[in-house]
Amino acid sequence: MAQTADPPKNSGFFYQKYLQVILRNLVMILIAFLLFGIILLLSGKNPVLSFRDIFRSTLGSAYGFSEVIVAMTPMLITALAVAFPARVGLINVGAEGQLYMGALFATWGALTFSGLPAWVLLPGMALLGMLGGGLWAFIPGYLKSIGLVNETITSLLLNSVAPSIVSFFIFGYWHAPRDTSTTSNFVKSARLPTLFGTRIDLSFVLAVVLLVLFWLFMKYTRWGLEMRAIGGNSQSARRNGIPLKIYLVSIMCIGGAIAGLAGMAQVSGYYGLLLANFSIGLGFMGFLISWIAGGEPLGIFLISFVVAVIFTGGNLLQLTQGLPYSVINILLAFTLFIVLARPTFFSKRRRS
Repeated sequence: MAQTADPPKNSGFFYQKYLQVILRNLVMILIAFLLFGIILLLSGKNPVLSFRDIFRSTLGSAYGFSEVIVAMTPMLITALAVAFPARVGLINVGAEGQLYMGALFATWGALTFSGLPAWVLLPGMALLGMLGGGLWAFIPGYLKSIGLVNETITSLLLNSVAPSIVSFFIFGYWHAPRDTSTTSNFVKSARLPTLFGTRIDLSFVLAVVLLVLFWLFMKYTRWGLEMRAIGGNSQSARRNGIPLKIYLVSIMCIGGAIAGLAGMAQVSGYYGLLLANFSIGLGFMGFLISWIAGGEPLGIFLISFVVAVIFTGGNLLQLTQGLPYSVINILLAFTLFIVLARPTFFSKRRRS
């Protein structure tokens, strides 16, 4: 009888835990929106009308919702690229550069092997994108493993190098005949298929699969347990026989490979070509989302969706309310401040 009583208890604890994750993130988002509404009110704008415009343009129609998913997909993938190394205590601020290098390698594959069928070319481009991002992440991972340079500094500085390398190849070798800032359009076999007649492409399905695999890997595998041990106390993990250097380098490379996959998805799906400075800070947004969500898979999905709603709806506020685009950054900054105050806020609630 005692054995049959355990599963319902564990199941209830499981659902309660993730319900708390959802509620905690929703509370933080609502507080951020409240503060943002006060800023709008002080600037002479109607916050109710502003929020109505945001949600009507995004969630009020099938087209608006699909555009939110399109904006959400690369943020979700780059957030995973940050969350995975974070489990071993690595701070990967270089998802932006890794995304660029993934796009570069994938573009080389699309331009070089354009005669291949889609079922061969697209997986090959995905592997090349992961290779580009992984190699770019190897640099800070290796330097960290030998104790030479902190990975936060290295990965951050490399973000400014990768776009320059991409621009070099576009302007020098790959540019279109009439536009030196982009490559020619990819052939159809190098384009990710879209879903349901919208602009949502296969990368969204891939992002959700990666999120589920991340959760399963961390919760149910030995490697996930060892990663959590390293993140909790790296020296104790090393004394217990866990190969610390191998984990640091390999996990950083895997995070870079995930970001590189996001770069491949951008050039193969969203744009259909490679252009200079194509990213709108997607790697940095992924870092912010992962930080806000605390690296939790469910929180990453929820926060990615909310940020995508803010970005998509924020464009309309420039037309309907006459607000500058920088108000989006203000709302995201409020969200980050609330997150930074989260430990104090929730610990006070528990003590009371």
